Amino acid sequence: MENTLDVSVILPINSSKQRNFDEYYERAIKSLQIQQVQPSELVVVHSDEDGLRNKLQSFDYSGLTVNFVENTGKVDFSSQVNLGVENAKSELVSILEFDDEYSTIWFKNVKRYSESYPEVDAFLALVVDTDEKGMFVGFTNEATFAASLNSEIGYLTNEVLMEYQNFQTSGMVIKKSTFLDNGGFKPSFKLTFVYEFLLRLTYNSAQIMTIPRIGYKHMNFREGSIFWNYKNGQNRISDNEVAFWIESAKKEHFFTADRNIKYEAQEV
Repeated sequence: MENTLDVSVILPINSSKQRNFDEYYERAIKSLQIQQVQPSELVVVHSDEDGLRNKLQSFDYSGLTVNFVENTGKVDFSSQVNLGVENAKSELVSILEFDDEYSTIWFKNVKRYSESYPEVDAFLALVVDTDEKGMFVGFTNEATFAASLNSEIGYLTNEVLMEYQNFQTSGMVIKKSTFLDNGGFKPSFKLTFVYEFLLRLTYNSAQIMTIPRIGYKHMNFREGSIFWNYKNGQNRISDNEVAFWIESAKKEHFFTADRNIKYEAQEV
């Protein structure tokens, strides 16, 4: 159909017991419902938390085809996304976090670009980062347009990633086969799992392009989020450990299969 894109949106949910969950989740779903070009499927991957499936099913999904997938195993973000992709029925997949939103033109632009560039494996969104109050923080994925970093403007390469790490896969639209054939996200990786995944894709010659229109709004460092916990919460990590995971990603991306990588504190 003219107003649809063959893409499954993967929406991972560990728990609904987070501040303002209902408000954020409703906005995320609404951002799908008002797309100028509709996705073919929404895959909600949830944990087996008591009553969670019933609560998620109670929201209004008018106009969307929804597939609820219960994850009874590891419920970390990477494992949930991987499970959602495995259950996706479309040729393309995209990741939506429950506290984020797509711009209304995102899938319309992806459809246009994918028709013009069929050789591209993944399209990154130009991401607007906001705080919890919705105030502008910055942009992500814009570095692909920096001539000083990139000889092929708009494309993300392995060489660029070796110099610059700040890229976001939420909102990205990627071929399902590319995601699975390259091993998906690695649950063993802390903090830099997105960076390691992109390194692995580009190392294996996947073509990744950023569409030069704002496509996704990401709530940056929301209290209780993965990266907030790494910086401020119970799972806070040191600068040394941050450096360890960045360097580990650069060494790990040669390997498709997940391996157990652990940090051991070292003397400064």
